[in-house]
Amino acid sequence: MSNQSSTDYNFQVKDCFLGAQMLFVAFGALVLVPLLTGLNPNVALFTAGLGTLVFQVITRGKVPVFLASSFAFIAPIIYGVKTWGIPGTMCGLAAAGAVYVVLSLLVRWQGSQIIKRVLPPVVTGPVIMVIGLILAPVAVHMAMGKTGDGAIVLFPQAKAMTVGLCALATTVLVSILGKGILKLIPILCGIAVGYILSLFFGFVDFSGISKAAWFSVPDFVFPQWNLQAIFYIVPIAIAPAIEHFGDVVAISGVTGKDYLEDPGIENTMLGDGIATSLASMLGGPPNTTYSEVTGAVALTKMFNPAVMTWAAVAAILLAFVGKLGAILQTVPTPVMGGIMLLLFGAIMVVGLNTLVRSGDDLMEARNLSIVALILIFGIGGMSFSAGQFQLQGIGLAGILGVVLNLVLPRSREY
Repeated sequence: MSNQSSTDYNFQVKDCFLGAQMLFVAFGALVLVPLLTGLNPNVALFTAGLGTLVFQVITRGKVPVFLASSFAFIAPIIYGVKTWGIPGTMCGLAAAGAVYVVLSLLVRWQGSQIIKRVLPPVVTGPVIMVIGLILAPVAVHMAMGKTGDGAIVLFPQAKAMTVGLCALATTVLVSILGKGILKLIPILCGIAVGYILSLFFGFVDFSGISKAAWFSVPDFVFPQWNLQAIFYIVPIAIAPAIEHFGDVVAISGVTGKDYLEDPGIENTMLGDGIATSLASMLGGPPNTTYSEVTGAVALTKMFNPAVMTWAAVAAILLAFVGKLGAILQTVPTPVMGGIMLLLFGAIMVVGLNTLVRSGDDLMEARNLSIVALILIFGIGGMSFSAGQFQLQGIGLAGILGVVLNLVLPRSREY
């Protein structure tokens, strides 16, 4: 073997191990979404890997990001699965990916400024806040040992809260005090501590592990046409689509390259949208770029996008390990509830930070009206229906915000 080929081989091996490390960083958040929403974690692994590969192809392998389960869609998935089942919900999620594609075409036509005019922080900030706040009762119920709707008690409350709060405390402390790679996996650490305590309390049911095959094809679920699910979920895509801009700016800052220009925000958004629709076509949660992995890129200084390709390949291979999915599904409800207390609060804070960083005067009559109505309509559960067409909750709040921003006159000072 020549020196050149030996060097190339060593780089490939190194990239392979770094890719596995990137997947490890993303793993806790990646599998948490399907576990919370009733989707299959093995499918989520597969669609995360496949979505990342699709993104790499569309962006010509220039951006070192990993795509996986989006937290922004947890609330609509939970509602959708309960209301229309997984196939109907997947139809709505696939349509949400199409929103990204449409926005990418709009940017290609009019430039990125058009998005900022139609969807400014005064709209996207409160919509993101609604996503986090509307989920708060689900997190509290689960941390207390109940089902997400609070209807059924699954575990004794005192023990459940001990498990949930310990998982929460671990996640918070690791995120604040952790060093190096540990700081990037607070969710994984919280789940591990909560799981160990659950073993002590006898909360873990291992019966499903013995029945699962070591290797099996993921339990893919294909979408079923459902217009109601589309009307409900599509407006929710507004907030995460805008967050995509922030994610691309963040990774640009880490690597020192302007990805807004090359490969262009229109291509990164197109890749994200197609990856989301493709994931939904197979029964997986929508994809989004992972800030944890961006943090890992900053820590390791490995800016080679090929590392993410290896992470994607590792995710696809793990998706076929049946025992892994069975083990993940043994994580008790209080553990997930404890993590969710912080997670959903963090989503709300992201929305609040979007408003704060914009510098807009929220007491100005126009801004106050937009923000106030988005929050009250979304959190209060306002609904509007006409025949089979129905809008409610987050979706209605998002559409309302866009309309108000377009029709309300600006004061002369603005």
